[in-house]
Amino acid sequence: MGLIQNIREEIQIIKERDPAIHSSMEVFLYPSFKVMMHYRIAHKLYLKKHFFFARYVSQRGVRKTGIEIHPGARIGKGLFIDHGNGVIIGETAIIGDNVTIYQGVTLGGTGKEHGKRHPTVEDNVMISAGAKVLGSFTIGANSKIGAGSVVLSEVPPGSTVVGVPGRVVKRNNQVLPREDLDQDLPDPVREDITGLMKANTELTNHLLALEQELKLLQAQQDGKKRPEDVTVEFRGQGI
Repeated sequence: MGLIQNIREEIQIIKERDPAIHSSMEVFLYPSFKVMMHYRIAHKLYLKKHFFFARYVSQRGVRKTGIEIHPGARIGKGLFIDHGNGVIIGETAIIGDNVTIYQGVTLGGTGKEHGKRHPTVEDNVMISAGAKVLGSFTIGANSKIGAGSVVLSEVPPGSTVVGVPGRVVKRNNQVLPREDLDQDLPDPVREDITGLMKANTELTNHLLALEQELKLLQAQQDGKKRPEDVTVEFRGQGI
């Protein structure tokens, strides 16, 4: 694919994904556009084993954008890095098509592996701000990774992952169109608290009902007692 075609595709991707853009000329100011242009050149140099020059071009992109993409990473079509400062993509990372990444995301390793040590991100995945995906495993297609999550293991396709460590809280297996890559994710902590509050309310109501029944039963027993019954009771206690 030629340089002109790359530029056209990047312009189209950014215009589709970012509602704040008003003209094609604005795209040339976007960090995502700049870093992807540097990456495409650096990756070609890397494949030809010109490692120093590949890294040189890559580092120029880092200085201009704050986004670090190793020239060895394999990236498909349609990657959009929104407000990308602090994004890091490791050497053996593989990214599919139509992926959206927000600021502060790391696709890194754990420091223990050799060879393939960074994650594989399949098509139509959204990784929210500050998420860390660490290790050599796969994030399944059409998945969402919640903001601030730390993902350390395989994610099935169509899943929503949140938390530290990340855990699957939802699966829908539906393709995410580009326009619908929002960050409307479930909050498992809030859901747990809501469940506990509901259970506490039910338990309180049950105890109040039992207390009312006990009072009614006591009143009925008191109403059946005659004065002589009370005297007999006291006499039985030695009074």
